[in-house]
Amino acid sequence: MTTPIVEILPDPVSLVQRALELVTASIQAAIAERGFCTLALAGGSTPKPLYAALAAQPLAWDKLYIFWGDERYVPVSHGDSNAGMAKQVWLDRVPIPANHIFIPPTHLADPAQAAATYGAQMRSQFSQLQGLAADQLPQFDLILLGMGDDGHTASLFPHIAALTVQDRLVTLGQKGNDPRLTFTVPLINQARCVIFLAAGAGKRPALAQVFAEVGDDLAYPSRLVRPAGQLYWLLDRAAGEELEKTP
Repeated sequence: MTTPIVEILPDPVSLVQRALELVTASIQAAIAERGFCTLALAGGSTPKPLYAALAAQPLAWDKLYIFWGDERYVPVSHGDSNAGMAKQVWLDRVPIPANHIFIPPTHLADPAQAAATYGAQMRSQFSQLQGLAADQLPQFDLILLGMGDDGHTASLFPHIAALTVQDRLVTLGQKGNDPRLTFTVPLINQARCVIFLAAGAGKRPALAQVFAEVGDDLAYPSRLVRPAGQLYWLLDRAAGEELEKTP
């Protein structure tokens, strides 16, 4: 199991700056090694300034392939859409080819069919890029994740069926009565690098459980993220203060 690298930054601005450094370095390293970079984005408020900052970077935009680790079941034009947010502050401002941006198909009537379709799109693209065999999982260069106050990540909420799905790339994560599309745990854990971004004092109780030596993975799903590659936790001081005190 990968030992997480935990960095506690003074404030949210410093957190975003450090995330920008890591993400740009990861993108550049992937392009240098493999000729392209596959990246899965997170939603929520914490990564929004990161995406805005990335829009100003001189990156090889035509070498990026963009997916989303989860999505609310709303149109991309909706204010709650993770893809819509990233397009507005970043992707529509840089020359990434349109066919390199894989927006979750939340326009389909059936969420289960949308999950299967998104998984098939991903497998097809990774087969072209990586020569993926039928029994192999795609390996993202970088997956960005957030964590909710309840310890969920992507749309993997506590005690839902999606947490134990092993045979799909994308499945349904349920928040109350609202379906969401989400990467499965095995797909996340295949990544070369996963970076969590978490800010605010409200994250402290869940972080204590996520980093506890013994804990309940199904109650705090972020515990399930144990990638084959690197794992970073970038926290602001408000979120990570108690972890700083842990010997």
